[in-house]
Amino acid sequence: MSSSATTSTRAPVQIVAAVVGGVFLLVGILGFIPGVTTDYDMMSFAGHDSMAMLLGVFAVSVLHNIVHLLFGVAGLALSRTPAGARNFLIAGGVIYLVLWIYGLVIDHQSAANFVPLNTADNWLHLGLAVGMILLGLLVPRRTAARV
Repeated sequence: MSSSATTSTRAPVQIVAAVVGGVFLLVGILGFIPGVTTDYDMMSFAGHDSMAMLLGVFAVSVLHNIVHLLFGVAGLALSRTPAGARNFLIAGGVIYLVLWIYGLVIDHQSAANFVPLNTADNWLHLGLAVGMILLGLLVPRRTAARV
């Protein structure tokens, strides 16, 4: 009996984008789980008055969790092609860089803090920005040629 297997090799950047997307999905889901998210009963849809904290550290709201879920879906969808994966990582990194700057300049107790953000979120967003941009620029878009 002969079997022929068709394998589709994904470029390293596609794998990385899929993993990053998967992590965003996981974080979005965890934001809706009481216990993982402390003060879950004090979560609001949006705004600085949401007192829920993912892992007891990161301010979250329903909107914040939905954004993580959408980022995850985008990462998984765009990881289907090398160009899409690279674009997801770089554009996502730029979005997080803008969000980091936004989090630094707004008053965390004002209506402008609609996501909501806290200091831990700000520094996480900087790390995500730098990490995603570097991954998008440095991870190969092609698989290594087999000899």
